[in-house]
Amino acid sequence: MSILASKVRHILPSSVPVGVQILAAANKSALAVALAANLQFVRVEGFVYSHVADEGWIDACAGPLLRYRKQLSASHIHVFADIKKKHSAHAVTADVSIAETAAAAQFFNVDGVIVTGTSTGVAASPEELKTVTQAVKNKIPVLIGSGVTPQNMHQFKDATGLIIGSYLKYDGDWQNQLDEDRIREIMDEANK
Repeated sequence: MSILASKVRHILPSSVPVGVQILAAANKSALAVALAANLQFVRVEGFVYSHVADEGWIDACAGPLLRYRKQLSASHIHVFADIKKKHSAHAVTADVSIAETAAAAQFFNVDGVIVTGTSTGVAASPEELKTVTQAVKNKIPVLIGSGVTPQNMHQFKDATGLIIGSYLKYDGDWQNQLDEDRIREIMDEANK
C-alpha cells in the first residue's frame, strides 16, 4: 500500500492533499502508509465509540492512534474520522447521538469528521450535516463521505469537503472503472 500511495503522491501536484484509508479499521497501518508515502491525511473508522461493522467488532481507537501518531513523529498527518459510519450497526451506542459522537471526536483532537449514509453510494443526511456542524461549532472540518451526486451536491454546500468515489465509476458502482463522463458531470456541478 505504501508503494501505491507513493506513486499517487508522486503524480499529483504537491498542492493537492492526498490521503489513505485502509479498511477494517486498520487505522495504525494507514497512518504508517501515510508517513511512508508523504501523504497529508488518513481516514479512520472507529475513532470514538465502538461499533459492529461488516468486518466485525471495531474498538474505539482515539487514544492509541494519536499516541502512535506521536511516536511516529507524524503529527503533521491529519486524522479524519467517520462518525456513526456506514456499513455498521450502532445499536450499542444508540443512546449516543451523532452530535455527541462528533463532539467526542473533537474532544479527542480529531482533525475533522466525516458524515456518511448507511452504505457506499447512499447519501448522507443533510440534517445530520447541520447537526454535526453545530456540534463541533465550526472548529473542525465536517466532510460528507458517501452518496454525493451532481443532483444532491447542493444539499451539502455547507460541508467543508466532499468525498466522492462511487459516483465517478461506470453505473455508480464502486467496483467499476472510472467514467470520464461522470467525472466531467460532477466537476461541472462543483464549479457552478
